[in-house]
Amino acid sequence: MRRLTIFLLVFAAAVMPAAGPGIAKVARVIGSPAKDLAVAAPETVGMSATRLGHIRRLTEKHIAEKRIPGASALIARRGRIVYQEAFGMADIEAGRPMRMDTIHRIYSMSKPLTSVAVMMLYEEGRFQLNDPVGKYLPEFAKMQVGTEEKDAETGKMVLKTAPAKRPMTIRDLLRHTSGLTYGVFGDTLVDRQYRQARILSQIDLAEFVKSLASIPLQYEPGTRWHYSVSVDVLGRLVEVISGKSFEEFLRERIFTPLEMRDTGFIVPADKKDRLSRLYTINRQGQLVASTVCNSREDCYGKWPGAVPSFLQSVGMPSGGGGMVSTAYDYLRFCQMMLNQGQLNGRRLLSRKTVQLMSSDHLGSIPGMATGQGFGLGFAVNKSPGETGMMGSPGEYNWGGAAGTKFWIDPQEELIGIYMIQILPHTGLEYGSEFRVLTYQSITD
Repeated sequence: MRRLTIFLLVFAAAVMPAAGPGIAKVARVIGSPAKDLAVAAPETVGMSATRLGHIRRLTEKHIAEKRIPGASALIARRGRIVYQEAFGMADIEAGRPMRMDTIHRIYSMSKPLTSVAVMMLYEEGRFQLNDPVGKYLPEFAKMQVGTEEKDAETGKMVLKTAPAKRPMTIRDLLRHTSGLTYGVFGDTLVDRQYRQARILSQIDLAEFVKSLASIPLQYEPGTRWHYSVSVDVLGRLVEVISGKSFEEFLRERIFTPLEMRDTGFIVPADKKDRLSRLYTINRQGQLVASTVCNSREDCYGKWPGAVPSFLQSVGMPSGGGGMVSTAYDYLRFCQMMLNQGQLNGRRLLSRKTVQLMSSDHLGSIPGMATGQGFGLGFAVNKSPGETGMMGSPGEYNWGGAAGTKFWIDPQEELIGIYMIQILPHTGLEYGSEFRVLTYQSITD
């Protein structure tokens, strides 16, 4: 449980033979982006090719030291790709090199995609952000909040519940102030109920919502930022409001218009050879492949030692952490956001909606690190000097449990995307290193 907790806290093990010598092999592969994603020399958009070379040096070092199996790195500035390089192996055992079109499990980088789907419905006047969730999902109409007290007779902690002081709103779900949790951040009595209910192993979103709403909230809505299953609830909200399955809505309204051909919840059979293998670190500190599970019962509670195959469905479509994608596909999504809601003449959101999503919605609500806020689906860098993180005020970002990361910097017209497949990715923050090496390459 401690390892699982660490894994999800970072963005939320079977001991196997050590990987062979092939892990040290570095494969640099320049991909072939879609024809409408222009490629330019770094110097033409105010970046240094020489300084970008530090990315290769450091990534090769990590691979040679068997810290990571491989990585895909992509940088775009002013609408042009200025850096794209793949390193190492997507599957060490099969001898498959990492490529720019390798498909990755993006885990919590699914959340921004789900949030955009919700905001598209918001733009259609289907709801208001401060509407109670219970207006659309009646299961949440009368939520209880749990508090722990010591029983005077037994001395044991018991869970006391009382009605929430105010309803959970849709904005609470988008900014993680709903009072929900993941059930693995601690060992409170509410956490234990999440684990007992196997809350993320439900067969569909309707069943998930019904089970989740029967458990007390961890906090009063609107009082604390707390990372949670809130975005999975949003997936069900999309279904109820749109009248379509969550997968269908994403495909029709986001993936198809943006030509995100390799993004979804399942990797088709004809693309399975492009799916990266997932790795973990065993108790001896060795990089080893995670085992694959193929059913809800087999998968539950076994991360990171065992992971779903993503070649078939093993439960509900998780808008909070169940998608796969490629660096190129995710670039298209990020470029749409940087373009204030449109890409190649196809508008998904208005300029004002993008501005609203990328604004801090927490204010004085506690829970995030100093200098960081949270918008509607993204963390927001309010003050680089306070966060100690290179960037610009107003830059927004998020990451995934297996080490994938992205950020969008409107001030610098910059997008960075970094994809690896190792969880829990404790120790070195590879995506953070990539971020520093990107920003230090700006010369204008």
